[in-house]
Amino acid sequence: MPLVSVVMPVYNSAATLGASIRSVLTQTHGDLELLVTDDKSSDGSMDLLTDLARQDERVLPRSAPERGGAGRARNLAIERARGDYVAFLDSDDMWLPEKTERQLAFAAAGDAPLTFTSYYKMDAEHDGESTEFVPNGRVIHAREHVDYRAMLVRDHIGALTAMYDRTVLGTRLMPEMLKRQDYALWLSIMRDGHDARGLAEPLAVYRAHQAGSLSSNKMSLVQYNWTLYRDQEGLSVPRATRALAGAVWQSLRNSRI
Repeated sequence: MPLVSVVMPVYNSAATLGASIRSVLTQTHGDLELLVTDDKSSDGSMDLLTDLARQDERVLPRSAPERGGAGRARNLAIERARGDYVAFLDSDDMWLPEKTERQLAFAAAGDAPLTFTSYYKMDAEHDGESTEFVPNGRVIHAREHVDYRAMLVRDHIGALTAMYDRTVLGTRLMPEMLKRQDYALWLSIMRDGHDARGLAEPLAVYRAHQAGSLSSNKMSLVQYNWTLYRDQEGLSVPRATRALAGAVWQSLRNSRI
């Protein structure tokens, strides 16, 4: 049975942390370790993590030496990973019970070192401590196949569903960026010649938060995508411009759907 290393960054997540962790510990594939990095929370998250670790030895929390953001917190957890696979879940999202089992089988059958799944999207107002979730019909559908070119235009991978094979890819860390570190990681894997495969079944639950106005979101997309294209991917100005134009168009199109 492959060991799965689950990476979870935490910052002031006491209200939702318990439900997220329980959704991992109740997986039908139980051979896993939950590597949690607390990014200097001030709301008692670390105390809750310590208590949960006493109850289940698979919960392995550590406190970050200093506040470094979600990307750095994830990397501190990835560096401790012992598993054959590395999977990701944020401290306010949840997995359905068969997520790990089904995704491992999917990855093995398709010989895919990077996989992801469809997922449900719910409002943040949902009860944070409840692991019971009734599908409400809002599903973010996973594409069957994503290559580097398609990924440049749009991030097709929900981080809460992503899993990569360490036996094939080795230990892959996220670039040290303020935002979109997960997107940069998927791109770096694909740039090395590995495509991603998507499992159509929704197996996770994403808690959607209000993130500001539509116009401010679009400006943020422009800023961070341009930095990613130029600094992380090393694209030329013309190619980065084409990729950015495609990303903005896709974002505008999706906002009208």
